Amino acid sequence: MQNKRDKIMDAALELFAERGFNATTVPTIALNAEVGAGTIYRYFEHKEALVNAVFQRCVESFSHHLQENYPSDSDIREQFRHLFFKVVGFARDHVYAFSFLESQSNAPYLDSKSIDIFQEMMDFFYQFLEEGKKVNVIRSVPTEALFAIVYGAYVEIAKLLRKKILSESDQLMNSLEACCWDAVRV
Repeated sequence: MQNKRDKIMDAALELFAERGFNATTVPTIALNAEVGAGTIYRYFEHKEALVNAVFQRCVESFSHHLQENYPSDSDIREQFRHLFFKVVGFARDHVYAFSFLESQSNAPYLDSKSIDIFQEMMDFFYQFLEEGKKVNVIRSVPTEALFAIVYGAYVEIAKLLRKKILSESDQLMNSLEACCWDAVRV
């Protein structure tokens, strides 16, 4: 059975992902969580504390998902493949979390802890790209640009799959992964 704090965070995540932070009210979160609005304030001092707790939980979940069974002893190509399928899989299996992270990662209400754990996750991606550049497997282009090329593709692929514009199949996913790899490889 889910505890009240988790129910509140799950309801908030869904609403923040669908409506955004500013359009989501505490009473609406309470209604969706099936708790009183006062109950939310027992767990979270204010809405900003709640959004930061939700953000941190999503980042930690995404980061854990990415690093689970990460082939650190494999070559850059295999690591890229792992990351591609982990990002797309997370986006498919955690729609609200992925959408929320995508839309809120630069929000002004994020506190220093949220910014720090998000940066740690970004550093994981950046270190991968830097290592690929170091061994001359990934193009020598600014890391931020490489990340934008690949992650932007991940995000759009996830949206197309979610909207059922694309139908997920092994053949399609392998082709899309190869296209993303081709965009950054030497």
